[in-house]
Amino acid sequence: MKKLILSALAIAALTFTACETDDDVAGPATSGDDTNLIGNITESRTLDSNVSYVLSGPVFVKDGATLTIPAGTTITANAGGTDVYLLVERGGRIVADGTPTAPIRFTSTSQTPAAWGGVIINGNAFISGQNAQGQNEAGTEVNAGILFGGNNDTEDSGILDHVIIEYTGARIDGDAEHNGLTLNGVGSGTTLSNIWIANGDDDAIEFFGGSVNASNIFVLNAKDDMFDVTQGYRGTLTNLYGVREASYVAVTSDPRGIEADGNLDGNSPSDNTQSDFTVNNITIINSGNAVEFSDLIKIRRGATGTVNNALAGTFGTATASDFIDFYDDKGTATDATVVNATANGTADGTDNKFSGTNGSTTATATVTTANTGTDASLFAWTGYIF
Repeated sequence: MKKLILSALAIAALTFTACETDDDVAGPATSGDDTNLIGNITESRTLDSNVSYVLSGPVFVKDGATLTIPAGTTITANAGGTDVYLLVERGGRIVADGTPTAPIRFTSTSQTPAAWGGVIINGNAFISGQNAQGQNEAGTEVNAGILFGGNNDTEDSGILDHVIIEYTGARIDGDAEHNGLTLNGVGSGTTLSNIWIANGDDDAIEFFGGSVNASNIFVLNAKDDMFDVTQGYRGTLTNLYGVREASYVAVTSDPRGIEADGNLDGNSPSDNTQSDFTVNNITIINSGNAVEFSDLIKIRRGATGTVNNALAGTFGTATASDFIDFYDDKGTATDATVVNATANGTADGTDNKFSGTNGSTTATATVTTANTGTDASLFAWTGYIF
């Protein structure tokens, strides 16, 4: 692999850019050490799989730049909590194209949940909002000065393939936190496949609007939701597999297998371009000792979802308040929502909710005994024993 060597002039320019006081960077500095990743990437850069990289602070891949991470590369984040993360901005790209035998790994010096932030990709695709479709944008949850969303629903933010992301989820405050992988307004030209997200302290993967599709996503031990969509997400998710192990008992007040909102937090029910997504094949397993999921599948707040071939269940002393839940005080799933699911383990598939004090929906929940969920062999490359 070829490692980019910056001239002294380029390094000086990069350092200057990183230290500018603008809306999106609160004073990070770019190190002269080529293995130490921090600050702004303003020109395309290719890492070297033979080098051990340290993520020592926030890294921003700026508009027009591409960060290429070769197969087999490991990036180890310092245990710096909320201030250590990778953010690809609108117009920037990440190409992390691993292989089954040489995956790309984002890990931490501290092998505990919330050791660092996570990976964030911002795009120019449609998100929900009060303006006409393609004319809405929003601030990144962990850094509100960096915007996402726009009018290019097919934009290409890069590739994530055969990538491992672990020990993420640092919490900023009671209302904002990092996820393992956050997709903000990412377009359908982006490739997301064969991703393993493990031992995170909030949601494993969350889609805030956008139209990007994703396939073969394995979530292991998420403190909150395994798979979360909101703010106008309109893509297709294929072959999802979520597992909470018996020993993983860290839990929020409302963990779920799927959580789907039409608009952000249900606070803007009249938004244009609300979530309308499809899931083809999903397995959800809650085995956490005495851990109760609020819902195995939750679609609410103006979202339209089509979920095919779901296999969801609880095991051991784990429970779930609801199997499928379409109701929320801020709004139900739309009537066009359809979920086809099979109950597994101790779940019986009868705890399904369609209405409450603030409304009801005629969404369809079909509980069958025939579903198989996602084939676990798709994740053999991870080495995890199912």
